[in-house]
Amino acid sequence: MNTVYMFFADGFEEIEALATVDILRRAGMSVQLVSVTGDRKVTGAHEVSVLTDTLFEACDFSDADLLVLPGGMPGAATLGEHAGLRALLPDYVKQDKLLAAICAAPMVLGQLGLLKGKKAICYPGFEHYLEGAEIVRQQVVTDGQIVTGRGPGAAVEFALTLVERLEGKEKREELIRAMCIHP
Repeated sequence: MNTVYMFFADGFEEIEALATVDILRRAGMSVQLVSVTGDRKVTGAHEVSVLTDTLFEACDFSDADLLVLPGGMPGAATLGEHAGLRALLPDYVKQDKLLAAICAAPMVLGQLGLLKGKKAICYPGFEHYLEGAEIVRQQVVTDGQIVTGRGPGAAVEFALTLVERLEGKEKREELIRAMCIHP
């Protein structure tokens, strides 16, 4: 079973975070919601509160197959300011494991230099944070082990892309049918 950690801070984008968690769990993955705030309760950009599974400090992430950063503001900015997460992400990329960020959150990867020479996308207006990236105008962009998504409207496609990367195209197609995504 693939293990996924998704990072939460107050001001996260609810659709991106919760749709992704839902779809990854439907695919049979173990998804851990991790707060970087020191409090398990986090509140989204649209006042939806979530009780995360754990705190960042309680995890070692050695079993992770995928790390996910949802967007939303100021949630994404808070993720980018968290020292532990800032140390974890580059190390994780060196291990050639899958890393994903959507909406404003790709800025965290860009500010860490993790998008240099890679294709990526983010929420419109945040492109200048994607230092060294080639901006590709698509809903979801995959380059190597990094997957980026444009915004809330890309959440389902973003999650399905992650399912395909970890569980295969057949599992993705199974979810598309089960969730009635196509007519």
